[in-house]
Amino acid sequence: MTGIRIIHRGKGHSYTIDGEPADGVTTLIGDGIPKPALINWAANTTAGYAVDHWAELADMSVSQRLKALQGARYADLDAAGKRGTEVHGLAERLFHGEEVDVPEAIAGHVESCVRFFDEWKPQPVLSETVIGHRRWRYCGKFDAIADFPGRGRRLYDYKTARSGIYGETALQLSAYAHAETYVDGDQNEQPLADVGHDLDQAYGVWIRADGYDVFPLDIGADTFKAFLHVATVARRARTLRSLVGEALLPEQAPA
Repeated sequence: MTGIRIIHRGKGHSYTIDGEPADGVTTLIGDGIPKPALINWAANTTAGYAVDHWAELADMSVSQRLKALQGARYADLDAAGKRGTEVHGLAERLFHGEEVDVPEAIAGHVESCVRFFDEWKPQPVLSETVIGHRRWRYCGKFDAIADFPGRGRRLYDYKTARSGIYGETALQLSAYAHAETYVDGDQNEQPLADVGHDLDQAYGVWIRADGYDVFPLDIGADTFKAFLHVATVARRARTLRSLVGEALLPEQAPA
């Protein structure tokens, strides 16, 4: 099978290039950059769950209590992921002028998204678009490229994390911006360069229940080079076990 394809698998997805598996941009960044803050987050989330559910945990058996505490951080992560997915889906529809029914749980986020559209007035060029790079063997899907009145054409991405926009977002959008091709609505590849967006700057749009912020992101050549280094580390890390040989007997050891 030729071409760049996204394959949906339940809650997740994967990519292929010409029928062969290809790495996703966010997977490469996640595997290639250490995240020490996640250790504190996991510990604090588990401790917070224990305090909030103290009486409930006390009524459980020891094994049940352990299972509940082990799963606490994943429940928090799943809730954040679900919120982000819902906000992204509604933002995509609002971006194209559709009316939407808004769940109460994310009403604040959607109102903030509407404010962003009203105040920044992005005009759609491409949205929720799959990109790929054959030479560097990666794929991904960006949120949008839009024309911003008085500011030019920009690639941008929505983020709903409580902690805001990280530097990794610049790596992510740089990989998207420097892709070779994108997949159009007919599943045909088109040169991304033909879209003509600014390859030096993008926007990270932080959507919250209480408002939004727009951050400029450096996605130029040096940032793309940094992404390629991260991708190399991520791929090499998968093969580290191959650097260790079989255990030797004394008589087998080289002189």
